[in-house]
Amino acid sequence: MAKRARGRGAPREKTTAQRLDGIIKSARRIMRKDKGLSGDLDCLPMLIWIMFLKFLDDMERVEETNAALAGADYLPVIDPPYRWRDWAAPADGMTGPDLLAFLTSEETERPDGSRGPGLFAWLRGLRGGDGRRDVIATVFQGFSNRMESGYLLRDVVNLIDGIRFHVSEEVHTLGRLYETLLREMRDAARSSGEFYTPRPVVRFMVEVIDPRLGETVLDPACGTGGFLTEAFAHLMRQAKTEADGATVQERSIFGGEAKTLPYLLAQLNLLLHGVHAPRIDPGNALRHRLTEIGEDQRVDVILTNPPFGGEEEAGILNNFPDDRRTAETALLFLQVIMRRLKRGGRGRAAVVVPNGTLFGDGIAARIKADLLERFNLHTIVRLPEGVFAPYTPIPVNLVFFDTSGPTCSIWYYEQPRPEGRRKYSKTAPLAYEELAPCLAWWKKREANERAWQVDATRLIRRDETGRVIDCNLDVKNPHAEEAEDHRTPTEIVDAIITREQRVLEIMDEIKAVLAERV
Repeated sequence: MAKRARGRGAPREKTTAQRLDGIIKSARRIMRKDKGLSGDLDCLPMLIWIMFLKFLDDMERVEETNAALAGADYLPVIDPPYRWRDWAAPADGMTGPDLLAFLTSEETERPDGSRGPGLFAWLRGLRGGDGRRDVIATVFQGFSNRMESGYLLRDVVNLIDGIRFHVSEEVHTLGRLYETLLREMRDAARSSGEFYTPRPVVRFMVEVIDPRLGETVLDPACGTGGFLTEAFAHLMRQAKTEADGATVQERSIFGGEAKTLPYLLAQLNLLLHGVHAPRIDPGNALRHRLTEIGEDQRVDVILTNPPFGGEEEAGILNNFPDDRRTAETALLFLQVIMRRLKRGGRGRAAVVVPNGTLFGDGIAARIKADLLERFNLHTIVRLPEGVFAPYTPIPVNLVFFDTSGPTCSIWYYEQPRPEGRRKYSKTAPLAYEELAPCLAWWKKREANERAWQVDATRLIRRDETGRVIDCNLDVKNPHAEEAEDHRTPTEIVDAIITREQRVLEIMDEIKAVLAERV
């Protein structure tokens, strides 16, 4: 019986996804056998740098072919014998201790029999060219191999060699699989103050901020690059000509990420999503003195979820005015964001902030007063509990402002809780479709049970000297208060008495414990 011809569309896509998913799962199973690796937090970064080098070599092959067809010379980014095709592609190539030595030694025998720097040492020394060499050098600056078995490493390399990064269908499919890997790694890390921004939230923020062709987009704390990949796709959909595409590729997308591993993850994430030469600053976005950030460092659009709750060294804090220095990283980033937006109404920003930023007093109040008086804080979208699970249980807010002038009024929109559930969770997350009512409201704003408007001039309180003493943006939904509390006055009083009695009981327990210690 003749074999049925392979169809097009979904069946082929499924086959590609299954094959790539099988490669990645097999590689992870092998890496878990290595005694030098401890869980996915070790395995996944190793897997990603291997994929990164294979990707670079496949892209170089494409560019070499294009240059040859055009009759032009091609200057490689990575020279022999350090290309993937030289040391990794041969399935029977170096393995065991020889492979580990080639990767990690300062000087070793290379695949061509000569002696020279090991692969990582050579990559760290790359400079010049079109900027890609500097990117590669930065990626491997803080990297070290943690696999102890060169034989297991060879098995992983052989598997990754089966990925064809020069095939657009595979790159597209792998891009989606890669995002799954990033989520798994961040779930495992659960780093304090740093959390993954759910894709529906990223997509919503990009859609309403609407970057336009020719504008510059920045995420100063880009992590693994979620906002940048979404903004890139949004801009590329507007590109109609080759020149438009070049504008998006070369002059539109910028990021910043100070940590080595997220920097590597973001580089590969952007490459897989079609950015030819990612422009990500590997330095701390807070390292510049605020007053020295000039016009040449300003951008049209900022989309970001900055870290919060961390602490910066004294040298970083000195970059901010004396009365605006704070240990809250989110507030430091907010000041940088305000400084880096283009003036004259051109600049606009969408920023993820925790609840504490809205109601914080002291220095936080002064920074928020600056925001209201110098910028137009036009919208705050309040997300319910669990949207950012498992990274934080607290509700999070999306803050939107621009440089069109001081804030006169603020629109609040409260995203409702999931129907039939108290909150979102990791296993039952927010879906993009659930934000559709907010998107519809955004274009035609009216007060309703979810949306309300506040006079911003009444939010700032000052003392007799004119000093800001409070600026509370944590304005509750007035409609929700009326709708939710159906208790009688007597029931409300009883509830207050019960709560106060419990407080007194706890204080008595604390008093008894202290008495025992005396």
